[in-house]
Amino acid sequence: MKFTKEQALVITGFTGYMAVESFSDFHEDVEKRLGHPVFTHQFPSLREKIKEAYADDFLGMCWKP
Repeated sequence: MKFTKEQALVITGFTGYMAVESFSDFHEDVEKRLGHPVFTHQFPSLREKIKEAYADDFLGMCWKP
């Protein structure tokens, strides 16, 4: 099974594990979700904020009986 690009971005943003082919795509999506430019060296210090930005979408993808 392959994820869509959007699903892969959400998984990457929430878990921190790269599920996308291009870090550039993820970087662009993070900036869009946070609403401001993000330098690469800022990613570790923004980890929790990034996770929060993807939380609703990630939980929405989870299986529910």
